[in-house]
Amino acid sequence: MSQADLAHDEYRSHGGHDDAPTDFGRAFAIAASLNITLVIAQVVFGVLANSVALIADAGHNLGDVLGLLLAWGAHGMARWRPTQRYTYGFRSASILVALFNGIVLMVATGAIAWEALHRLFGTAEVGGVTVMIVAAIGIVVNGVSAWLLMAGRKGDLNIRGAFLHLLGDAAISFGVVVAGAIIYATGWNRLDPLASLVISALIVWGTWGLLREAIMMSLDAVPQGIDRSSVESYLRGLPGVTEVHDLHIWAMSTTETAMTVHLVRPGAGLDDRLLHQICHELDHRFRISHATLQVEAGDTEHACRLAPDHVI
Repeated sequence: MSQADLAHDEYRSHGGHDDAPTDFGRAFAIAASLNITLVIAQVVFGVLANSVALIADAGHNLGDVLGLLLAWGAHGMARWRPTQRYTYGFRSASILVALFNGIVLMVATGAIAWEALHRLFGTAEVGGVTVMIVAAIGIVVNGVSAWLLMAGRKGDLNIRGAFLHLLGDAAISFGVVVAGAIIYATGWNRLDPLASLVISALIVWGTWGLLREAIMMSLDAVPQGIDRSSVESYLRGLPGVTEVHDLHIWAMSTTETAMTVHLVRPGAGLDDRLLHQICHELDHRFRISHATLQVEAGDTEHACRLAPDHVI
């Protein structure tokens, strides 16, 4: 068996990726500042107006502020250079942030829903006009913040999560405006906790998919949007390849996918041009930007298998 050669390429294709800017630091800073101001206003006026719906909206916005700050930090950490201990750098911090943000939102939503259930059986007066005005401001703030992050929503789970949360907040704030108008017109105060329960349900519905994807990434699952069978079929169809094994695909971060694989090419020898072409095609077709290929001669007495290839 000849010595296996390891080929590594982090090639970026020119036509296969989004042309969105890679630095969203300024957008994160502006969006976070706007939402911090909004949260303070919603809490203060929510207490003054005795509106749990407004406070619920503030709780959701507070979760978004935390998510924005953490996503901003992870966005910066992903650019840190690798070290002797962290040889991949700190790309995976973005996965941890997405996971943590999803958990925090779920916990905060549970607390808000619990308070709403208590308020549902009360008779407290709600300031409908105050609720409408503050919630309307929330529509503007969340709409502008979502627009700032819109360009990066397709290429980064953290940015997509922040964008969807902010867009959802704008819609939720609109619902709070409607609830405030109805309370002002009819005096039906129980609509306020009912609205907050609806908000809580919407938050859970919007967060669950992102949380599930973050959990999958943290467990090194094949990222969504990549078909492992298609990748394997492409590799098996390469010139001279008789066997493909030890194929592993996982997320290095919320924006980058890595892959390792063993290719058996009996008697083919070294072919740097082919290795470069494979890395290019993996990036262009499957968005796998960090591929490591181990080429083997196929000596059955010295077969190199790291783990069973039985996939369920």
